[in-house]
Amino acid sequence: MLFRANHRLCSALIGVSAMLGVSAGDADAQTLKTVKDRGTLVCGVSQGLTGFSALDDKGAWIGFDVDYCRAIAAAIFNDPSKVQFVPLSAADRFPALKAGKIDVLSRNSTWAMGRELEFDVVFAGVTYYDGQGFLVPKAQNVTSALELDGAKICVQAGTTSEANVADFFAANGMKLEAVVVSSPAEALNAYQEGRCTGISSDVSQLHAERLKLTKPGDSLVLPDIISKEPLGPVVRQDDMQWFGIVKWVNFAMLNAEELGVSSKTIDEALRSEKPDVKRLVGSDGDFGTDLGLTADWAAKIVRAVGNYGEVYDRNVGASSKLDIPRGVNQMWNMGGIQYAPPIR
Repeated sequence: MLFRANHRLCSALIGVSAMLGVSAGDADAQTLKTVKDRGTLVCGVSQGLTGFSALDDKGAWIGFDVDYCRAIAAAIFNDPSKVQFVPLSAADRFPALKAGKIDVLSRNSTWAMGRELEFDVVFAGVTYYDGQGFLVPKAQNVTSALELDGAKICVQAGTTSEANVADFFAANGMKLEAVVVSSPAEALNAYQEGRCTGISSDVSQLHAERLKLTKPGDSLVLPDIISKEPLGPVVRQDDMQWFGIVKWVNFAMLNAEELGVSSKTIDEALRSEKPDVKRLVGSDGDFGTDLGLTADWAAKIVRAVGNYGEVYDRNVGASSKLDIPRGVNQMWNMGGIQYAPPIR
């Protein structure tokens, strides 16, 4: 009886949609239209994290997460500059997305089940595989996080780091004095003033914060990784078309690197006869138009922003101040775990 009732209800709703001239898919596809009508993408980023999203000396936003938003803008507008960046604290980021104040969140955010359930959001993939670690003074002569019993550790409120560090200390029978702060800047100040003897956060963030210290060489990031921190872009759950666009922008950049298509070789790729390259750049298939974009959407991304490897290298990798090894963020066929479904 329940099945029949639900079936009749669904049929009625479909009938109403048909009378209104709106399909179920069309009813959800609102964000792309809003972005196009506005003429800009509104992207939530951090309040300042070197390598990921920060202002340069000219007041322009740069970084790994920033480039991801520019890639979305390139796919939609063929113009990576059509982005409005909104800096958000850790506590404000998901409520801002849920409330519609931003179109996408690209802010070193860990994919966790509880976040999707609590805020009615969905992660659109993993752009950066990270893990939580510890930044400590070299003078402590500590070589492992297991030697931090009784330490005062700064952690940022509203992050997974706060719970992870508590779990780590409890699991290993160690005493923790957590110093909860509101921002990375406050954590760094507390650390330099001696109010905490270590900082715990994502390892990528610790590398960035260490460079801001008065004497970066006096501190080190311990080798211990105490958690899984898959970082990626986030959207609301109410628009499957927009979710697909944000998700496949990431996959396109990964596939481009795997296929050897870069900002330097994109013109050659457009002339390629290789089937997988032709599907990527849009000379074969209707994948882009099915997303609500143009056929050459992925080619626009690569030309404007580059492939995944180019974005990684210039922002956090070998060509950046951070110089973080690719590690697990290397492509799957090069020893890492970055892997994208094919465009086919």
